[in-house]
Amino acid sequence: MSVVCRNLKFLRKQKGWTQQEFADKLGIKRSLLGAYEEERAEPRTEVLELVSDMFRVSIDDLLRRDVGSQKESFLEKRRQQKMANDRQQIEFVPVKAAAGYLAGYNDDEFIEELNTFTLPMMGAGSYRAFEIAGDSMLPTPSGSVIVCHKVDGWDEIRNNEAYVVVTSREGIVYKRVLKSNRTKGKVTLVSDNPQYEPYAVGMDEILELWQSDAVISKMGQQSRLSVNHLADMVSHLQDQVSMLKKRIKD
Repeated sequence: MSVVCRNLKFLRKQKGWTQQEFADKLGIKRSLLGAYEEERAEPRTEVLELVSDMFRVSIDDLLRRDVGSQKESFLEKRRQQKMANDRQQIEFVPVKAAAGYLAGYNDDEFIEELNTFTLPMMGAGSYRAFEIAGDSMLPTPSGSVIVCHKVDGWDEIRNNEAYVVVTSREGIVYKRVLKSNRTKGKVTLVSDNPQYEPYAVGMDEILELWQSDAVISKMGQQSRLSVNHLADMVSHLQDQVSMLKKRIKD
């Protein structure tokens, strides 16, 4: 990567900006900024002038000097902050980023691009928030944001709790997870909306498992369910629970 391309990327990350945010400030398309950072195009003079003014770095330094060579990597600083016990970090995965997340969930560069926020009711630690779509978890409405902490492995799964499950086959889903001690190779994913049938997923298909800590919904987003519909849901849910309990015992 050329010096100027490396400098653009370093300065952007020093501010904690996504490519889209930086591109907006420069008045260019995100794809063009990506081409600059990946050395597929050379930044125009007017872009360099904006960067020079924005960061108070001379154009000559941008072109010739590695401005990050004498400093600790900003990415490393952010990773250290996430590890600190007195910090809270919530990375947000919107629905529109779901496809990209499947490819980049294990890529530090991709995760660093996600917007972050904090919540006063959450303790210190590293969290991730996922926007959900669809009505399979009604009465939790589509568009809600599920704030979660990561779960590692079978033993940490709490039976019948709600999780965001990232799988190679189904993508990102929000379900309740049931496990049977007799079959550690699979779990059953259950929707709160009984109109959706439970289904089994192999543990080897699960890329990540995030246990729900909080649900954030917009005002007016609550589902409008009739009393009869709610009664049908409860009845159907009771039947499903009885059937699943029987399966687990078997």
